[in-house]
Amino acid sequence: MSVTVRSLSEITEQNTLLLFSVDLVAAARRNLGFLRLVNNSQWLHQKSTIVEAIRRYDQIWMPLIADLDKGSKPPMILPPLDVEWVWFCHTLNPASYRDYCESRFSRLIGKPTIFDEENEEYALNRCREIWELKYPLEPFANEDDRSICLEYHSSSLSEDLFGQVSKQINFCRIFSEPYYLEIVYLIAAKQRYKGFIYMIHRFGNECSCFVPTSDVLLMWLTHKSYPTIYAMDVKELKDDFDKIVGVWEAVKEEYLQETKILWERIFDQPYEKAGGEAFTRPMTNEPPLYWDVTDADVNTKYKSLAPRFIFEVCISVKLNSNTKQMKRNLSKEFLCIRIMKRHKEFKLDKPVSNFTSELWQKALHFYCEFGTKGMTFELRHYGGRCFKGSTLKESTVFSWNDLLRAPSLTLGKEIDQRVRIVASITPPAQASYLLKCVPDRVTDDSGAMISDVILRMNQYRPQEGRWLSRTVLDHAGRECFVIRMRVGGGFWRRGGEVPKAVKWEDRIIEIHEGSWSYVTGSCSIGRSPEKVVGTATPKEPPEGYQASWSFSTKNELLIQWDSSKSISSLRFDLKSEESDEKLVKLLQGRQMQYQIKKSKKEDNINEEEEEEFVTMVRYSEENPSGKATALLNWKLLVVELLPEEDSVFVLLVCLSILRSVSEMKREDVGRLLHRRRIREAKVGERDWGSVILHPWSSSSSPFLHPWYWNANLVMTSQVKDQVVTTQQSLNYSQAEGGDKLYKSGIIP
Repeated sequence: MSVTVRSLSEITEQNTLLLFSVDLVAAARRNLGFLRLVNNSQWLHQKSTIVEAIRRYDQIWMPLIADLDKGSKPPMILPPLDVEWVWFCHTLNPASYRDYCESRFSRLIGKPTIFDEENEEYALNRCREIWELKYPLEPFANEDDRSICLEYHSSSLSEDLFGQVSKQINFCRIFSEPYYLEIVYLIAAKQRYKGFIYMIHRFGNECSCFVPTSDVLLMWLTHKSYPTIYAMDVKELKDDFDKIVGVWEAVKEEYLQETKILWERIFDQPYEKAGGEAFTRPMTNEPPLYWDVTDADVNTKYKSLAPRFIFEVCISVKLNSNTKQMKRNLSKEFLCIRIMKRHKEFKLDKPVSNFTSELWQKALHFYCEFGTKGMTFELRHYGGRCFKGSTLKESTVFSWNDLLRAPSLTLGKEIDQRVRIVASITPPAQASYLLKCVPDRVTDDSGAMISDVILRMNQYRPQEGRWLSRTVLDHAGRECFVIRMRVGGGFWRRGGEVPKAVKWEDRIIEIHEGSWSYVTGSCSIGRSPEKVVGTATPKEPPEGYQASWSFSTKNELLIQWDSSKSISSLRFDLKSEESDEKLVKLLQGRQMQYQIKKSKKEDNINEEEEEEFVTMVRYSEENPSGKATALLNWKLLVVELLPEEDSVFVLLVCLSILRSVSEMKREDVGRLLHRRRIREAKVGERDWGSVILHPWSSSSSPFLHPWYWNANLVMTSQVKDQVVTTQQSLNYSQAEGGDKLYKSGIIP
């Protein structure tokens, strides 16, 4: 059967014989917020809570709204969270929900379309008033009365509904990436949903079943969650919709292949795209890369810290049909894929002969920082002026800005009239901050680096005090903080006194906001910024602990370690000076979303490397079981933190742990005593985190995976001349102070 190629932008609701009676974009955004609320409400995941919620839904809520539903539109009220969750899950099975409503109320009960937060709050409060008036003995909030639950369960609880509610909590994981909330993404998803409906209506007899992609699935589930609207909208297409594979069904690979082939025949575009993958098994997988929704960024108060934005990219390639018929040796041609800005070492070569299938072939799937600007594709031919060289035949560029303006966030181009490339992206969303501390020069009490240059500028007045310094660089290599750690006091004069070590309790840590103020004509000598945004002061530890630090953030860090055991015996306590509750905990190792699973990484996990990591977990009413907000590698002085976590607080914890461990072990564990500026790898050559291949890809390169998968290799690659030899350590000037000054209090 011949198919006229259509553009997705040409598909209208009239083409599909379906008019949407609800704003699917607004409704989907509201549903995503609702799913995240359900996911964060851990109490709602308990079996007894679900059983009680089903009882309240069946015996109280549905009779209440059915009694109030007298007109053409449902009443503008919303039930409590547990009841609304059961209601939402029930509506996703239209046949079951319709039978239930008709058997009990002789009609289908609809859901109000409330998308404004103020109206939603009013609807909830209005429901509370009606509920308490009509059912004075039934609490509006779910109090989880287990005796009632068991009695109801044994009499009339629907096992099907209970099973559906229990497993649909995974919806929160399926749609957890923050780009789902972006309007431009939802508009594109709605357009693809219309194309999907058009496909199954016009060519439904060509496929056994239709497998939706995640973006289409989101729109379909949203549509179904408004039962009266959905029933009216799909009335003429009911038989077609019955061919869509359900969410929790195991899907045969052949069904997905049939769907792909038909879609690509109709629209001449890859069926799967960035933010729109299809699933062939029940969707219980966690997101491939942890990427949380950012409700608030507490780090905006630090003007020197720039946020980091990432997005998903998917590249598909296909040869034109006439190319495949040409008798040309494709094995000598390949596509070279490069990033336009940052991570210039990222380069992938794909043989053209890999793309001779009738279907679009996925060439690359990765995450990328928006600052990389775009991608360049080069069609090259093996052989050139030098042995094993290649010749450029033609190239084309995909810029991220062009893709954001493209229909459905998808853009197609051709190279040499033979190779067709389609790139798709998701909208950029704020991601975790990435910070690393690199050694820098020793400074004096005023923050000036110890140097003859500074000495001359000060008319040879002695520089008082000595501080070890670290420069904090962000994901793009920008200086954002300067960390100074006091080690010595006193003056230094040529031929006069020398600085002397201060006591351990005087070895404070200061974090200055901003970058160095470099002396004119020098790119390595300067003064630290004046503004201090965080301090850590060592204290006498209480009994049972080996180290204690008081932070300017009103927290106290206590460290416990049995010197007869390995570092794995380290234990941390974070206490608030304003509350007895432990709102923050430090867990040793890569925990929760940062945990490294052997299925993801073929090599065995290095236990020594695991000991260098600490996971910061915060507890709140919304997350009583805890939420990991930061990952620290205290030995390498590298941190990753969510925007909702304070970067200065995390850096204080990281530095305090390293200084304490160095003191307790009596050795320079993390090269803390190194006091020379390390020559950084050139910015743009291999920026950590700027390009991350999809973790399900086959790449074995540690530089294209999350940094903490192989932190020692990735982070040491960032600098040159990492190893400090004994000879190098003797080259420190007398002005900086001898080794004894810095080792005192750390190494006997």
